[in-house]
Amino acid sequence: MTDNTIDATAENKNFRKRIFLFKLSKTGYKVFHYTLLTLLSFILLYPLLYMLSMSLRPASQLLDPTIIWIPRQFTLENIINVWNRIDFLSALRQSTVVSLGTSLLQIASCALTGYGFARFKFKFKGLLFAIVLLTIIVPPQTIIIPSYLQFRFFDFFGLTKIVSAITGQKVYVNLLNTVWTYFLPGIFANGIRSGLFIFIFRQFFRGIPQDLEDAAYIDGCGIVKTFVRIVVPSATGAFVTVFLFSFLWYWNDYYYGSMMLQNANTLTLALAGLMDSFRTATSTTELENPYEIYALLQAGCLLVVFPMLILFAFFQRFFVESIERTGIVG
Repeated sequence: MTDNTIDATAENKNFRKRIFLFKLSKTGYKVFHYTLLTLLSFILLYPLLYMLSMSLRPASQLLDPTIIWIPRQFTLENIINVWNRIDFLSALRQSTVVSLGTSLLQIASCALTGYGFARFKFKFKGLLFAIVLLTIIVPPQTIIIPSYLQFRFFDFFGLTKIVSAITGQKVYVNLLNTVWTYFLPGIFANGIRSGLFIFIFRQFFRGIPQDLEDAAYIDGCGIVKTFVRIVVPSATGAFVTVFLFSFLWYWNDYYYGSMMLQNANTLTLALAGLMDSFRTATSTTELENPYEIYALLQAGCLLVVFPMLILFAFFQRFFVESIERTGIVG
């Protein structure tokens, strides 16, 4: 065997060794990657799995240490009990009206505001946008009392004061326990997280080429027509993102709704009332098994979350794509 043959054999062995180490490292990376994703997925899905497990087990098995996830006997009694207690269909309809209506109004107002900040120049533009960003930072608890008083004694551009001066009697409009406490802030881009939505629209509109709008202006389109026919179709990702965020936050809202819609039967308020009734029932021993409250509460939470899971299942692909395009990841 010549020296060249020996060198070629050694080089071939080294090459195969490098290939093996490369495949081994690649396999190890995949194992680590999928293991990490599995653990993170379990952490994120744990509350949902826990609610599902507790909701589908009888009260007698709640504290059984031999049952971890899968109960020995499945039952829908907890879900049916909560369904009837909170009048689920009525609460679902009320939550849908409030969340969907306010989200659509908020999308329209925030989109117009964001487009104004993105494309037009006007006095105090920087100051006004700083105020918009300030609404993201300021906690809603600091303005809830002024908002409550504003809707309790609502005065539309001073008209009630004029009527009071003419009649000599105090006249005011009480908007509490009406959907207008949600719709009016949505119309004027001042609803829940509106500052964030204006920022998202502004960033997205700034990324749209100005040439598209200039071409529309040359063809005779005005500002409104250009916005509706050119800008809106080009910003589908931003609209999907804002709609899903807005709908989810209004759906899960309790703090604002407990102040403005005390008599409304939304799902979150109905669930809060259910918890209060369970506390009363526990203190007065109305429940045969005091641990039954845990299964009922978990069933109630599952009913509140379930419509959002369906919504996310249908819009998952659009949601992920729109999040990436709006640049609010990372």
